[in-house]
Amino acid sequence: MPENRKTGHIIMFAVTLIFGINIPLSKSLLPLWISPEGLTLSRILFGAAIFWIASIFIPHEKVTLKEHRFFFIGALVGVVFNQGLFITGLNMTSPIDASIIITCGPLFAMIFAAILLKEPISLLKVTGVLVGASGAILLVFNGHQATTSHTSNLTGNLMVFGSAVIYAFYLVFTKPLTLRYSPITLMKWMFLYASILVTPFFYRHILSAPVYVHPEKIAVLQMVYTLCFATFLAYLLIPMAQRRIRPTTISMYNNFQPLIASIVAVSVGMDHFSVIKGLSAILIFSGVYLVTRSKARPENEKGVLDEWEKAT
Repeated sequence: MPENRKTGHIIMFAVTLIFGINIPLSKSLLPLWISPEGLTLSRILFGAAIFWIASIFIPHEKVTLKEHRFFFIGALVGVVFNQGLFITGLNMTSPIDASIIITCGPLFAMIFAAILLKEPISLLKVTGVLVGASGAILLVFNGHQATTSHTSNLTGNLMVFGSAVIYAFYLVFTKPLTLRYSPITLMKWMFLYASILVTPFFYRHILSAPVYVHPEKIAVLQMVYTLCFATFLAYLLIPMAQRRIRPTTISMYNNFQPLIASIVAVSVGMDHFSVIKGLSAILIFSGVYLVTRSKARPENEKGVLDEWEKAT
């Protein structure tokens, strides 16, 4: 595997680890300490502020007027709708259901990549997507059978599903932008546009949030993790991975989230290792390997940008 692609996989594993830890942390904040709307706006405003501050320390990159519309669309789907739907859906349903539903992401990423970037849908790639999803679902269902509490909600599940589909589209749609601009330039504009879109509707949820009005140490630490790691660091790293590996492969890393949660639980003594967990891990890693090894159109910057220009 080329060094560039290895780096992409390392980056995405780090992002998946960050998001995997953030799911239970966000769930514990909602809605006692902050509403879904308040958490969404907090992340967006923090992202806008920190990325604009960071942009001071890098060379200025001029964005064409034409491409500002793509930044706006990226902000709408990748920040506003993706974060808003997922956080609201997670508040209404269980982390178990959410973990199962997000396994559909790679399927949609594969379809969107075929439409926008003319990526071929090979049998090996489809097999990898299905194998990886089956490993994640097997792990989650095994965990569901081992627990006595489960709160499911159809509306919440549909919101998480919508978030997974939108995130898959975002990965494909913004890949060409990652070839033209630095991650900080990308994110400073996307989070700025997202702030303009969301603030007028959600600002009241921040003003009345207990985590800000009557803060306690544990809630503050959870918010710091969500803002600094699951927002700034994760959104900084994702474009770096998009430059190096394909959207379907990136989306496959969603399947690692329940595996990471399980590993963390075993390491702290909250769970134990089982044959099912081992089998699930093998299936998930195998799925990512098959997608990585599947036949794909030779990728170069000009080719990706040309296909994107035609599609958009």
